[in-house]
Formats: sequence, C-alpha cells, structure tokens
Amino acid sequence: MSASAKTKGLNPGWRVALCALAWLGGLGLQLQQAALWPVAVYGGLGALGGLLLLAAWRWPRCRWLPALMLASAVLSVAAAGQRAAARLAERLSPALEGQNLMVTGVVAAMTQVGLSGTRFQFEVEHAEALDAAVGANRPVQLPPVLALGWYNNFNDEAALDDPRAELRAGQRWRLPLRLKRPHGALNPDGFDVELLWFEQGLGATGYVRVARAGPQATLLAEAVAHPIERARQAVRDAIRRRVADPRAAGVLAALAVGDQAAIEREDWELFRTTGIAHLVSISGVHITMFAWMAGALASALWRRSTRLMLWLPAPTAARWAGLLLAVAYSMLAGWGVPAQRTVIMLGATVLMRSLGLRWPWLLVLLVAAVVVTALDPWALLQPGFWLSFAAVGLLLVSEPSSQAGEVDDRSLTKGVINTDQPAPSSAQTLARTLAEHGRASVAGHLRGQVIATLGLAPLSLVFFQQLSIVGFVANLVAIPLVTLLITPLALLGVLLPPLWAVAALAVQVLVWGLAWLAHWPFAVWLAPVAPAWAVACGLLGAVLGVLPVPWAVRWLALPLVLPLLWPPLPRPAPGSFELLAADIGQGTAVLVRTHGHLLVYDTGPQYSRDNDASGRVLLPLLHARGEPAIDLLILSHRDSDHVGGAATLLAGHPVRALQSSLEATHPLLAKAAQHHVSHSRCEAGQSWLWDGVRFEMLHPTSAEFDAPHKPNAVCCVLRVVDAAGRSALITGDIEAPQEAALLQRQGAALASTVLLVPHHGSRTSSSEDFLDTVQPQTAVVQAGYRSRYGHPAPDVLARYTERGIDVVRSDQCGAWLWHDGVANCTRNVRRRYWHWTAPGGGAIVANNTAPQTAP
Repeated sequence: MSASAKTKGLNPGWRVALCALAWLGGLGLQLQQAALWPVAVYGGLGALGGLLLLAAWRWPRCRWLPALMLASAVLSVAAAGQRAAARLAERLSPALEGQNLMVTGVVAAMTQVGLSGTRFQFEVEHAEALDAAVGANRPVQLPPVLALGWYNNFNDEAALDDPRAELRAGQRWRLPLRLKRPHGALNPDGFDVELLWFEQGLGATGYVRVARAGPQATLLAEAVAHPIERARQAVRDAIRRRVADPRAAGVLAALAVGDQAAIEREDWELFRTTGIAHLVSISGVHITMFAWMAGALASALWRRSTRLMLWLPAPTAARWAGLLLAVAYSMLAGWGVPAQRTVIMLGATVLMRSLGLRWPWLLVLLVAAVVVTALDPWALLQPGFWLSFAAVGLLLVSEPSSQAGEVDDRSLTKGVINTDQPAPSSAQTLARTLAEHGRASVAGHLRGQVIATLGLAPLSLVFFQQLSIVGFVANLVAIPLVTLLITPLALLGVLLPPLWAVAALAVQVLVWGLAWLAHWPFAVWLAPVAPAWAVACGLLGAVLGVLPVPWAVRWLALPLVLPLLWPPLPRPAPGSFELLAADIGQGTAVLVRTHGHLLVYDTGPQYSRDNDASGRVLLPLLHARGEPAIDLLILSHRDSDHVGGAATLLAGHPVRALQSSLEATHPLLAKAAQHHVSHSRCEAGQSWLWDGVRFEMLHPTSAEFDAPHKPNAVCCVLRVVDAAGRSALITGDIEAPQEAALLQRQGAALASTVLLVPHHGSRTSSSEDFLDTVQPQTAVVQAGYRSRYGHPAPDVLARYTERGIDVVRSDQCGAWLWHDGVANCTRNVRRRYWHWTAPGGGAIVANNTAPQTAP
C-alpha cells in the first residue's frame, strides 16, 4: 500500500494533531537560532510551505502526511523568522545611544510604580536629537515602542531624575530622554530580560532626563489612546486608594487587571513557597469561572423574552455571551498566555457546539497552542505557556477513556453549556441532586489537585528549581477561596467598591494561613538545574504517573522523576577550582568553587531602593547551581557597588563566615550578627587550603587599617592557586598606590593566569608596572553597559592590548566562567538572535588559558 493510501485512511483528527505538532516543532527549532538567516531565506521557506499546502488542496494524491507536516514546520519557521527580522530592524541605532533626545509620544500601557520611580512603555510619535554643532534639533528615527523609567534620585545614570507628575496610560507627553539598545544581565540559568523586551516589541530602554536647565517634560494631552490600558490603570489605582493594606491591594490588582508587578517580591516568594503563585495571576480557572457566571446570568435574562427565545435558544445565547465577556475580561487582565489559551478553547467549544461538531479535547488543546504561538511565537519560551497547557492536558489524558474523548457538556465550560437543564421535580429531588453534585465537586477538586500537584511538579522543578511540599494542602483551601470568593469580589468591586474591603479581608486571612504553612519544616524543596536527560526523564515520569494505566506501570514514574529531585552536581575535581564572574552591571560579584567549598567575593550593587544584585542575580544563581551554603563571604570594601546586595544575600542564603574590611560600626556587620555569621577582618598574610586549592589574602596590612584611608585603600585582595599552577588574582577596587604596595611586598609572586581588573578598568588603576608583573593571560572587567563612569577607560584597555592580554568585559560577555583553563562567555553559550550584539556583530571570544606555574 502506498504512503498516500495509508495517509488517506488516517483519522482526520490525527492529521490535524500531527500537523500542529510539526508547527510547534518547527517553531521550537527557529527559537534556538543564534542569529537570523537572511530575510529572503524565510521568504523562500514561506513560499515552499504555501506551495506544499496548495498542492495538497489541488491534487488529492499529494495529500501525503509528511508533506503536510513539512509545510506546517517550514511555515512556522518562516513566520517567526520574518517577524523577528522586522523587530530587530526596528531597534535603536547604536549612533543614538546616550544622546539627548526630545520625544513626543503616548504612554502605551498601565504604568508600574515602585520605590525607585515609575516604569512605563512609551509609543513614539516624533523624535528629535539635539545637534550641538548647529545648536538645533534634527529629526531621528526611533523604535515604535520604548521601555522607560522616571526615577526618584536613585539611578546610576540619572542622578537628577525626579517625577514631576503622575503618569497614566493614554497620555501624550513630550519627554527629554536618553536611550540605549536593549541590554540586560545574562547569567547561566538566569532570567532573560532581553527576551522579555523582544517579545513585547520594545526596541530601546532609557530614562526621562529632568535637569534644572534645559528641556522639561511636558504633558500635552490626556486620554488620547489605549482605552483598555486606561481602564486597567483606573481600576488598579482605585483599588490602591480604597484598600489600605498594600499586600491585599496588590493581590486584588493582580486578580482584577492582571497587574503582576503590584505584588511585592516578598509576597511572590510566599506564594511560590506555598505553591499558589498560579492563583494570584490571571489563569484559565478565573476566566472559565467568569465565563460560567456570565453565561448563567445571560441565560436567566434571555429566558425572560419569548421573542429572543424564538430567535435564538437560550443555551446558545448563554455560550456566546459567556465567551464575549470572557474575552473582555481577558483583555482587561492583560491578555497573557493562560488567558489566550482559555479564550481560544472556550471559543472552539462554543463554535463547535453551535455547528454541532465534537472534537477531542486534546486536539482542541493542540490547535489552541498553534493559534497562541501564531499570535506570539516567543510564547513558546514562557514557563506560563507550558504550565498552562500542561495543566489542562494532564487533566484530560488522566481521564478514563469513557469520560475523556470529546467536547461535550462536561467540558471546562459546563456552566455555560448546561444552562438548558430542566428544573428538579421536587424538593427531595433537588436535595439529592445538590448532594450528589457536592460530592462530585469535592471528589473532582481533590482528584484535580492530586493530578496537578503530581503532574506539574517536574515542570515546576524545570522552570523554577523548586517544589512546594505544602502546595497540595495550600491549594485545597486557596483554590476555592481565590476562585469563588476573592476573584469575584475583586471584579464586582469595579461596580461596588466597598466589596474590595471584603475581598481584602479574605486576602489577609489567606496570607496568614500561607505564612503559617510556609514556616513548616521542609515547606519547599529546592533543586539545582538538571541536565537535559534528567528533564526528559522527569517529564516522562509526570505523564506516566497520571495516565489511566495500571499501577504496575505508574510506579515507573518514581525512578524517572528522581533525577529531577536530586540532579547530579558538576563539581571541580580536588586540586582545581571554578571561577564565575557574574554579570551584575556596574559592580563586582565573583564565585569561587572548589570540590567541597564555595567562596563569594562581593555581592554587586544595589540598583534601587527595592532591588539589588543578590535578589536579581546571585540568589537565583546559587539556587540554580545547587549551592547549599556559602563557606566564606568576602566583602572587599564598603562601596555600594560591591556590598549593595550583601544584606539580601545574608538574609536569603546560609553564610558560614564573613571576612571584610568594613569598619566595626558598619550596619552590615550587625546584619551578619543577626544571622549568626562570624566576622573577621581580611589582612595580608592570611591563607588557607580548600580541597587542594590555596587561597591567599594579599592586602591590606594591619598598618593600612590604622592609617587614614579611603575605602579603596583597604580593599581585600585575594589570590587563588590550583594544584596545576593556574591562578586568579581578585583585586577589587585597589588603585595605583595599593598596586605599588603589592609589588613591593609580593614582587614576582603576583604573577597570575587570570586578573580581575582593578577598579573596573578605572584610570586610577592597572598601572604599567603592575601589569608587567602580574602578566595575566586574561583580564576580566566587571562593568555596566555604557557605564556613566566610563569603565573600562580606553587608555587602560590600550595598556592590556599592548601586552597581548585578552580582555573580557561582562557587559559584552555576560557572566564569565573559567575552569581548568577553559573559559566561556554566557552570551556565547546562550546566544539567541534577540540578544544584544556589539556593533558589527559576532560572538565574544573567551580564550582558553593554559596552565601557569605557581611561583
């Protein structure tokens, strides 16, 4: 039998499903591209896919399943590639970075207000750059949408920034701006903020410049565009005014209008620890519940009119009313992936019921995934996409075969569809029906929670490296409380604001219970990032565990999931060490790992009043690497770009000992004492051996502590040497006088394979004699992108180049990892086409450094 004949006999549902999987597979491959192909290639792929589909439609003999699947795959690649190329073409020109610009535009989305200021998206209408040579403005081309901040005197690049008015969505402003291309920190297994900006279509980031002299920010008009975003912000602001408790107000704003930023970082940590984070964001459960209520109300009203009933049956009207209002709520809530998935599935259900069609739910789910990724190809990289679709898919595949197959009145929209049921014939029948319905609801709730807990646990470990042990108990109470009480009250409060007070009280009760659960021993299981084979085994185990198969087969899920719970941890062999210079912007943070010990040198800067390098980078990095504790934390000196994250790190991760050059009255030492961390002063002459690796403290001496000094003068300088003679010299912010003192005391013993460049490449450091003595093969600069301090200075870089020293910059390399003489830049390892590239493109070279004999 020919392949065409075999395909002809294949169930049409399977054809659709396989083509949908081919679409998703092709898209997944496109999203792995380090660089885009020429636009013509994507155009050719689109033409090829179109020809294959045309041939299948015109000539039945060409309806060969592999051809249809190939068409689906190449069309997904072509569509995503062309859209990506268009977005990259819209990005800010490098020539406009750092220039003074005057931009007229509209606030395009609900603003986000924090302790450091206000962040918002700005839709550009007209832009000019000040041409100093002629003293006039010239028109310039900017990306269509910008990500901006209007800061409160706490910004590295804008010390004079100060909000002058309350920003609201839909306003037209004329703003003085400074912009740069999208560039964020990139660390191993860390959050990819550049992907987020790219997905949102943000072609530049920047800040509003407010100075005593020069152009000023000017509000030109109110409410000129974006009515949905205006409505979202109006509701959010009204909740904040009416609800005194900021925590409750944040949760209500998240549930009513999808403002996830309204929930503080500490609250998110509580919700993740107790496993209910999915409930305080807009999910399919919320939208389905809203559709059910809307459909029930529409049915009751529709039945009051004989004319309407004759024109359209009440059940059909209820379904369409529920769908339309669910769409409206989803748009008000921000139109996230869970909302898109739910609306598409509801729409498919309503449409098929209206046409008399019945499709298997898993097929509807696959089609919904295709539609979502057609609208937003990069949604495929969001954890929310996989968690949302997996939750529904697990519930469907776990149903016994007699219950699962088709879309019917037991669907997610049963409340909308079942509006035409006859009334009970008697009170006894009603009571019996209610009792049976109650038992079925409780049983269904328990069963669904068990399946969701077991089935989604591997995905939680894959995406967040944590699993809530108390999540099952928390969700048993939180799901009905949030879904049936808090969320409806948050929405009804738009019409009756006093209801927000009742909802806030319910939130406070919920949070109190969650805090009690979070303090249970072993409330959350933290696991490091697992290798790909462990991820595949864990996901297979999750599906196997909930499938309606014999228990003898289900028990195989346990050994499959174990590698996700306890993944193997790569550690340096005894006698060697691994050095990771984290990408934290303008500042220093270095991890040194031996076989059995971890040292952290400095904790990076504090970015704003509510954000620092430890919370944003170091803590996630330590958890992802499976580091149970820091054996020694060294704080080199008191400058904020070196100790800005220390308080957060001390509070968020076990630290066994602290060394620093901080004065005895420094608040961080009191913070360390609160966490029972012993402290000692770093002094030249200290040394210790960890797992065959020697650590030597070279600076400062006790005499230098006693003399008058500025912080840089007593910076802790550490040298690390492995058994093979490879060495790293970590210098902090020492300057030329301290370099000269080191040369006098150590001489040729300073020679090192890797040098952490002193003072981020400042002109006050990296003296010629110092470089000639250290003779590093690689020099690593930790500095911010377009640092306002000018680090690293061009003349300092020239000294390194003259000596043939390879320079690696964190703003171009991302985090830099060095182990056994092999170095890697995270921007090379994780390179994708949406990531920042230096003008001219190309990968950053991380040179392999050969062993050097220890002196």
